[in-house]
Amino acid sequence: MLTQNDIKIIEEIIEEKLTDKIKFLPTKDEFYSKMDEVVGELKASREAFELHTGQHTRIDDQLDNHDKRIKKIEQHLHPSTLPAA
Repeated sequence: MLTQNDIKIIEEIIEEKLTDKIKFLPTKDEFYSKMDEVVGELKASREAFELHTGQHTRIDDQLDNHDKRIKKIEQHLHPSTLPAA
């Protein structure tokens, strides 16, 4: 059976171990500051990705437009040499 002294020693050991582990954790302010920074970077990355995707859509549309125009010109200049589309 444990004595009061044994329990006190166990509590002190546990408190010492917890204190050693907790000292490496950031404070609440440090944590929230870092999270604000990370969320800001994530938001910027998402916005950049959306812009990049929009540019690809615009380029794809422009390529389709050019392809149609080139085919029309080719059909007009060389109607007998092109296969029917």
